[in-house]
Amino acid sequence: MGLLYPFPVSPDESDFALLKLDESGKIKMVQVKTYGLPYLFWGYAAAVLTAIFFLWLAIRAPLEKLKSYNDSVDLMLIYGLDGLIYVSVLSLVAFLFYQKSITREADRITVAHAFFGLRLLKFNYHIRPESFQILHHLDSPNVARLKGGEESLGFQNKGYFALWVKTVDDRFIQLDRHSRKADLSALAALISL
Repeated sequence: MGLLYPFPVSPDESDFALLKLDESGKIKMVQVKTYGLPYLFWGYAAAVLTAIFFLWLAIRAPLEKLKSYNDSVDLMLIYGLDGLIYVSVLSLVAFLFYQKSITREADRITVAHAFFGLRLLKFNYHIRPESFQILHHLDSPNVARLKGGEESLGFQNKGYFALWVKTVDDRFIQLDRHSRKADLSALAALISL
């Protein structure tokens, strides 16, 4: 999720990185949470919500007239359209209030996904010690690099990097992905504290 929702890379970012110490001063738990979306996305969301609102205003009167006919096909269409509008608005707002957290305690990692501050999904994994790996992923051909030239440098597909951890049952779990390998290395070091 690091492409849209980046994690902190330093324990100094106390709002998004939490370290718990035991009585002897050793770190017993590390928790990192994603940052929210930049304000630019809030502007996009406001524009889309405004467009949806005006579309709803435009179709409200014809839908009320169709409701008065009490035809089952028309009612199904109306309720389906109402549901689509509500789900669209809820999904868009949910993207603005999404947060992912990674918690590590000894040999256990917990990955949790929350919307509106409510945890909806939680996954626990028992991991091998020092099993973090950063792998490069490039999923499309790099046409700009093949053509070469100074003018195509900005268009070259660089792909992204993914942070993986190996569990005790030899599965690989993707924890995060990012366009910068250095940020994933710092995240892995932070989680490994």
